[in-house]
Amino acid sequence: MDRDSLVYRTYCQILQRELISAMGCTEPIALAYCAATARRVLGKLPERITVEASGNIIKNVKSVVVPNTGGRRGIAAAACAGVLYGDEKAELEVISKADPQRKEKLGEYMENTPVEVRPLVSDYILDMCVTVFAGEESAKVRIANEHTNIILIEHNGEIIMHKDPQTEENTEAEDLPDYNLLTVRDIYDFALTCDLEDVRDILENQIEKNTAIADEGLRNDYGANIGKVLLKTDSSVRTRARAYAAAGSDARMNGCELPVVINSGSGNQGLTASLPVIVYARELGVSEEKLYRALLISNLITLHLKTGIGRLSAYCGAVSAGAGAGSAIAWLHGGDEKDISHTIVNALAVTSGIVCDGAKSSCAAKISAAVDTGIFGYEMYRNGQQFYGGDGLVVKGVEKSIDRFARLARVGMKETDREIILMMTEEE
Repeated sequence: MDRDSLVYRTYCQILQRELISAMGCTEPIALAYCAATARRVLGKLPERITVEASGNIIKNVKSVVVPNTGGRRGIAAAACAGVLYGDEKAELEVISKADPQRKEKLGEYMENTPVEVRPLVSDYILDMCVTVFAGEESAKVRIANEHTNIILIEHNGEIIMHKDPQTEENTEAEDLPDYNLLTVRDIYDFALTCDLEDVRDILENQIEKNTAIADEGLRNDYGANIGKVLLKTDSSVRTRARAYAAAGSDARMNGCELPVVINSGSGNQGLTASLPVIVYARELGVSEEKLYRALLISNLITLHLKTGIGRLSAYCGAVSAGAGAGSAIAWLHGGDEKDISHTIVNALAVTSGIVCDGAKSSCAAKISAAVDTGIFGYEMYRNGQQFYGGDGLVVKGVEKSIDRFARLARVGMKETDREIILMMTEEE
């Protein structure tokens, strides 16, 4: 692929924008970032906090442990940590460098600071608004569509900043990369011909950080310890690939303070898209260059599959990342574009019914299942088997099938999403 072509430049920009570091589950961390920004605008420690959040934010913050909060979970913990010791300049690592003395005061602050949580009726699935108060003063910050996309800042009722929610951060909308340029064919071409110096830092960061949190998950006790359980069953490379991805999620969902490199706004998807590929590359003894090219396939396929779905939905994001990992593993075994296309379709045909019921310990088990199915999708095709157009949602052509499954997640599962959120917010 021509390095000066629009597609090449766009893919580099997408990778730079998407494969970034985050500490903790991105929804509570985005909430902490929103709260930290509101506290900065207010200029003093809030006496009370109001959080308005869309259903998917509530769903993903409800059960996950917020790092650097002493094992606390939920919206109040994320918001209070953000205002008490968050550094808004660090964005998705907003509470990564918490002052120990302030951390010790979190419990007392939460006891003495009322936090009101309200559902936010919005056209945007990812939407949150934090308003902080001190005496007669107030500050409001709203984030929508992207985890760090601040669209509104108010101080004492005066609008300081307001912009179109489709505009990410401080970038003009027309400068955003065109994700519609992602196709399996071009991803394959880019991955095989890319000048690795254009992406080396991004991929090295992903390898280093995601491997570190997986190792941590296997060393210590986190959640249901899915990674450890898998390794007790057998030591095959396939099981190890599942275990490492699951172990990273074990740690991340249960308060580990190590960062991960995310994909599509999700740490779990970043772990799923990278760790199985790293495990297989090491098992096969391939060169560093081949590992990097495999990671390009996995990350970009994952982003391609997620583009038509959106950041949050009732559809488990690990499904897309598992198909991405399976595609890269197919290539590591000598597969080409055709093998990758069939791997994707085979995997999606099997696991696209997995629902997202929020961030929590069982995400690790879903990751294990998605990785296993991604690998199985390739093994099916390698053994002369595949799903054909007319088999359920599968249609002829990989891009058409990807569109079908994206429509299922984005449109077909809307009511499922509402019911999941309703059940999760009912009194237990």
